[in-house]
Amino acid sequence: MKTPLKSILFLFLLAFSLQSCEDQDDVAAPADLQVNNFIWRGLNEVYLWQADVPNLADGRNLQPDFDTFLRGYSKPEDLFEDLLNKPESKYPNGGAIDRFSWIVDDYTVLEQELSGITKNNGVDFRLSLISSGSNDVVGYVRYIIPNSDASTKAIKRGDLFTSVNGTKLTVSNYQQLLLNQDSYTLNLADYNGSTFVLNGKSVALTKTVLEENPIFINKVITSGSHKIGYLMYNGFYSEYDDKLNQAFGELKAQGVTDLVLDLRYNGGGAITSSTRLASMITGQFPGQIFSKMTFNAKQMEGLSGDDLESLNERFVNNIDGKSLNSLNLNTVYIITTESTASASELVINGLKPYINVVQIGEITTGKNVGSFTVYDSETLTKKNVNPNHKYAMQPLVLKITNSANFGDYTQGLQPTYEQNEQVSTYGVLGETSEPLLSLAISKITGATAKRTFNDLEPKFPYVTDSKIINGLKHGMYLKTAPKVF
Repeated sequence: MKTPLKSILFLFLLAFSLQSCEDQDDVAAPADLQVNNFIWRGLNEVYLWQADVPNLADGRNLQPDFDTFLRGYSKPEDLFEDLLNKPESKYPNGGAIDRFSWIVDDYTVLEQELSGITKNNGVDFRLSLISSGSNDVVGYVRYIIPNSDASTKAIKRGDLFTSVNGTKLTVSNYQQLLLNQDSYTLNLADYNGSTFVLNGKSVALTKTVLEENPIFINKVITSGSHKIGYLMYNGFYSEYDDKLNQAFGELKAQGVTDLVLDLRYNGGGAITSSTRLASMITGQFPGQIFSKMTFNAKQMEGLSGDDLESLNERFVNNIDGKSLNSLNLNTVYIITTESTASASELVINGLKPYINVVQIGEITTGKNVGSFTVYDSETLTKKNVNPNHKYAMQPLVLKITNSANFGDYTQGLQPTYEQNEQVSTYGVLGETSEPLLSLAISKITGATAKRTFNDLEPKFPYVTDSKIINGLKHGMYLKTAPKVF
């Protein structure tokens, strides 16, 4: 019989707490090193690549120079980066292993971000280089979040901007201009087929605390004998799982025969929400394995039986006792771009052993690793958290595979039918003429998609997007640490 997770959690926390107290009796962290000591201790315990980082070796905190080592970092963020396994910040041109761990100085903000709450003006955008090798950046408006400041302004999907407050956007200044200011003015531009030119228009925007409903579009498109459900879903926020289930109930009530799931701008979120979404698409596989998690060698040592079972995510037929509105589909069409990451990729990879997944658009980010929030407490949870600071970490702690044990997609998941989003043909989201949706519909119905793209238009190199710099950072996470070790 499977041991209840709460019981496992209690036993682990008790054992870990006793061990932690014993360790701290041996090596008490000086008051000025509390944050740095927390960073080392947390990463030593749960970081996925702990064994590959010499300074995270067990016993390092018992060495005579340990406090001196910690004092060598006046900024906790610098210590965190130095304890990661080849982070992207140090390997920006390739060779990075850890592309997704991060640290914050206020866990309240982090908790809000993981629930889709950010300080935001409502413009969801992508940033690209204006050409390969250039440092100049252009922004594309991807969509406008409802009930935001931007929703009241003259700005829409497809608008382009190359300057902020009159300063040209570059690789080196975009964070300062777009992230570190609560109010700014976007200077809009046009693309003339070869370059971007300011058009004299501008939009002043102000950030507010904004909660984004990830269910952006939910509708039915009738094409011949097909009733095609179209769901644009922009973030795996577990607080919206009930609303997602309601959205599937609406599709089911209208008798959809097919589903286009648009994850093109979905950078990820809660693993449990991925499992639930996959279960709503299907419904034929309750209780079967959807995905499998593995942790670092320290945490996996000695696990067997029920402990290993607790690391599996299985298809479900309810949310907290409420029945799922499942479509029982054998094929799903999923739209992706370079911004499709983590929990979104998990849906694709987790479904592939069970049904036909037709991927439309661009290759995905390639994130097969996940995290949970690590706090400064004896148990690394929020219980009895250190009141002297609000630092927390979101380090990578697990790898994830599907039921067939496949999870090697760090280079991204390749689309079945490849087509890039283009500046000149962005289209209106949810309209049948929008290029990627049009292609999906054509594959469902067998009709020929309207040719709306330009083979000669260059692909502008991706830099980042608003979800990464404003909040979730391509996260795939567990809401609570699975303390089963």
